[in-house]
Amino acid sequence: MPSSTLSRLLASVAVLLLSLQPHSLAFQVSSQPSNHAVYKESPANRLFMAESEANYDTAKNDAFHDEGSNNPTRRDFFTSLASARLLATVLAPSSSAFLLPESAFATESTRSTSEAVITDKVFIEFKGIPSADGSSSSSSGNQRIVIGLFGNDAPQPVSILKQLVTKEGYKSKCKPLDTSRLLQKEQLEANKVYNACLETEDVIGVNYDLSTVWRIIPNQRIDVGAVSGKFVARENPNFQDGKSGLTHDAAGVVSVRRGDDGGYGFTIFPGGSDVGATILDEDNVVVGRVVEGMDVVERLNALPVVKSAGVNYMALTGGPNAKNAPSRACRYGGPMYCNENKPLKKVLIEKTGVL
Repeated sequence: MPSSTLSRLLASVAVLLLSLQPHSLAFQVSSQPSNHAVYKESPANRLFMAESEANYDTAKNDAFHDEGSNNPTRRDFFTSLASARLLATVLAPSSSAFLLPESAFATESTRSTSEAVITDKVFIEFKGIPSADGSSSSSSGNQRIVIGLFGNDAPQPVSILKQLVTKEGYKSKCKPLDTSRLLQKEQLEANKVYNACLETEDVIGVNYDLSTVWRIIPNQRIDVGAVSGKFVARENPNFQDGKSGLTHDAAGVVSVRRGDDGGYGFTIFPGGSDVGATILDEDNVVVGRVVEGMDVVERLNALPVVKSAGVNYMALTGGPNAKNAPSRACRYGGPMYCNENKPLKKVLIEKTGVL
């Protein structure tokens, strides 16, 4: 018997039991004007309460062996339970009357990324990844990955990523000027950054040139594309979820954080961690997968990173519990260990483009 049919059968049995034995429930629920469920005391309820009050025998006789009441005995209850299950089992093959509708068990369907259609391809070339033998590599030929994008499943995020890998970039407005700096030096610097942003707002778009790999959690995630310089004052894109049902089901799946609090970057799932996949499924939108250069992904995944002694110092010092996007907080004396999981050696994006 298919699992879906079996689930529906069991649920139907439960509905049947509720209709046959409403008085056998331990608790009876009635509706009150306050819209809260209120438990009425019943003989079976008094039995459960008595167990915690060391009055089991008295309550048992009162609840199940009171000949002057209409309460069923324990034997009656289990007899009716067995009868109902048998009846549902016998009738199930020949009748659908006892089966709940299929829609009652509908869940959001998931799809494999191997089945998704690749509509576009982009390439990313890194600088600073050690070669497979551990030596530093200056050439970009063996530090390149090609990402196949799922334009049909995530059209809006894919459109933004395609702009970010071009020289023209993604046109984005400047963030409002922050005037809350306590130190004059910091406020003057913020003003300078804001004014520089306004000068290029309509001319230069945000792209991945010289952006960095800003976080690596081995086997869980590789976060790429922390923009810097003239782009830090730009508004973040708002990545929308296409509800495609695609998940992080294989190494090399590429995704972006849902919403506008994840910056401009994207995440590569290196594989090997169900926990990492679950977290990314909850927070990110799958936009593609690495089709060339998985050896580069493996080398990124193996890079040494900044690690504290297993203590979340950011939370202990009043900072956030986690980071959704790269931040310059360390520059201004932010929470301790704000560079957690940052590669010890800077890895840059040297070149990008659409294939």
